[in-house]
Amino acid sequence: MIRLIVGLGNPGPEHAQQRHNAGFWWVDQVTQREGVPLRAERGFFGHLGRMQGPHGDVWLLEPDTFMNRSGQSVGSVARFYKIAPEEILAVHDELDLPPGQVRLKRGGGHAGHNGLRDIAAQLGTPEFWRLRIGIGHPGDRAAVVGFVLGRPPRSELALIEQAMDRSLDVLPTLLEGAFDAAIMQLHRGNTP
Repeated sequence: MIRLIVGLGNPGPEHAQQRHNAGFWWVDQVTQREGVPLRAERGFFGHLGRMQGPHGDVWLLEPDTFMNRSGQSVGSVARFYKIAPEEILAVHDELDLPPGQVRLKRGGGHAGHNGLRDIAAQLGTPEFWRLRIGIGHPGDRAAVVGFVLGRPPRSELALIEQAMDRSLDVLPTLLEGAFDAAIMQLHRGNTP
């Protein structure tokens, strides 16, 4: 089961519409659907909210530490509430998937994503769940930083939002801990 959902992104209005904030966008959708406010929690280096899941409390987190230090916030919440890595879902932008696709997996490498790298370092393991929201790739490695820190055009944003909606529909299955069923349902909805 999932007890902590962290959306990855960079804080501040200047970053709000950037592709790199897809994880924040997703958590914001959950807070709206569930009526769960996020509150600034200095001790946890982020904004934290609590919703009721089928097996108890589920924490929603948006770190205020900037992407490269996401693990500081995730680690502090996980330690305080005694949440195991396999009970954590990190929601993040994914360069290796086109807009409109979303994938769920547990563990693996960070593929150059500094937020995932820092979370794995702080938890001491990469064995946490990842919800990978496709944002596409600029086609040139040298252009990646500008791309993730840029706004997607309307057509790409519409695809990203559709993928987020599909993944939000799978959230109850995830919270139940039915990961195989969630993966099948989610991946079946991906466009080619």
